[in-house]
Amino acid sequence: MQNNSRTPRTPLYLQIQEYYKNQISSKKLSENEKIPPEREIMEKFNVSRITVANALAELAKEGWIYRIPGKGTFVQERVHGITSKSNRDVTEEMTILDEPVDINTERLSNRKMIGLIMPTVKDFFAIRLIEGINKALEQSDYYPVFMITDNSQENEREAIKELLRMQAVGLLIFPVDAKTYNDDILELKVRDFPFVLIDRYLPGVETNYVNSDNFSGAKLAVSHLWDLGHRDIAICSDSALPTITVEDRIKGYMEALKEKGAMINPSLNLTDFRVDYGKVDDNHPLYQLMASRKASAYITLNAKLGVHISRLAKRIGLTVPKDISILTFDDPSSGYDEFGVYTHISQSEQEMGQEAAKILMQLLDKRKNKTPFNYKKINLTPKLIVKETTGIINKFNR
Repeated sequence: MQNNSRTPRTPLYLQIQEYYKNQISSKKLSENEKIPPEREIMEKFNVSRITVANALAELAKEGWIYRIPGKGTFVQERVHGITSKSNRDVTEEMTILDEPVDINTERLSNRKMIGLIMPTVKDFFAIRLIEGINKALEQSDYYPVFMITDNSQENEREAIKELLRMQAVGLLIFPVDAKTYNDDILELKVRDFPFVLIDRYLPGVETNYVNSDNFSGAKLAVSHLWDLGHRDIAICSDSALPTITVEDRIKGYMEALKEKGAMINPSLNLTDFRVDYGKVDDNHPLYQLMASRKASAYITLNAKLGVHISRLAKRIGLTVPKDISILTFDDPSSGYDEFGVYTHISQSEQEMGQEAAKILMQLLDKRKNKTPFNYKKINLTPKLIVKETTGIINKFNR
């Protein structure tokens, strides 16, 4: 077992990185050769899957390896030619320049780690959020280390413990979808360890957090569709384990309908199901609801589900927005291309990430100077972005 070569002060993920860098540099692993799967690496180093995933992610970022979904991880081409160069001292590289480069090496060496724990990075919401965090930290005395939990409480617990072992001075936590929060998060509060929650908060528990006003966002969505003539408005979520985010959006949806004097139709509140995005199931309750044409508009509590509903509509023979309107929370597109067609509720993800990082840095600064710091709770105002997937109801097709 590789455990015998560990040094107590070297983080586990760095040990894995160095091992594979040495394997590649010594040509024990050739270009385009497949490296062992994560399970084997876990057993070899006796570490968690999160530790392995983060080590491989950093190796890929540095250009040592590349991944092919469904096939595995491979050694990057032409990497052997640059390995010796990568080991040189930075100042040696700078001697070939005509002018000296001003690098604040003291600040770089003194930067401290901040951990960011995310359930997933599979959508543009997460990417924009991370961009905001990076922007806030890039000129600071802190650098981020990311850990992905795959929306698992067990992985989230391991990530918190691993980051603490790695001597992170503070944490930014986007909690997983779950009925209850990890006790480890509550333990951070009890220990007075600096952390900020992102997108969610702990009901009844004082913490620092930044999120979007989900209650108002849902009301904004209903009002837009109502003004277009829609009266049968469905709300959908594929999260089988409700979070405070989902609950607030459903409350906002119901409150908006009450204010319009509308009856609440339980059959249009479809928030307890799972979706296999790889296939279309004609017997799925969402498919059945759409095929029955009971709803003329759909509010989806995440962007991916809105895209899935568009796909189902095409299969059923419904046209968007002529036959049904679709309004998503968050934008399914990158926001930087011409494919952004979905009417959506924007939660200002970049701002959310920036504000969370700023709060954590302020908290760390106050602790360093031993000055009091009151809890900060930022509830960002959502924005309605009208695009092509919502329109006036077509009463002739109802």
